[in-house]
Amino acid sequence: MTTDDMTPQQLAEASSAAMHERDHCAQAMGMSIDEVKPGYARLSMKIRKDMLNGHAISHGGCMFTLCDTAFAHSCNTYNRVTVASGCSIDYLAPGFEGDTLIATSVERSRSGRTGVYDVTLTNQRGETLALFRGKAYQIKGTVIPE
Repeated sequence: MTTDDMTPQQLAEASSAAMHERDHCAQAMGMSIDEVKPGYARLSMKIRKDMLNGHAISHGGCMFTLCDTAFAHSCNTYNRVTVASGCSIDYLAPGFEGDTLIATSVERSRSGRTGVYDVTLTNQRGETLALFRGKAYQIKGTVIPE
């Protein structure tokens, strides 16, 4: 099946799978893709001991990386190589060893080559731990061959 024959949902899933296959950082951190659809992605990751900071709470960099990865998956669901042009995060509460963090990325705006995506980071109890906003820019190329 070529990309021209795929539905938007199939294209989103194929693009996400291809990105994850090449993302050795996400794999090493144990991230999983729970759901993806055009302009949307939900990824999760269990906090391990090696992801804790000096206060025995989830390292902010690990939380950021999960949010950033969910953002990347949501903005690349159209099979156009899209990268971050800027992003920010607000930490609201800590994560702890054994927690499962869930990053849900939602497209807020997509026009021309730019987009804005909001990511909400929660734990397995649904408590919000962080809010992330990513700005995306489409560059040349496709995630999977057309």
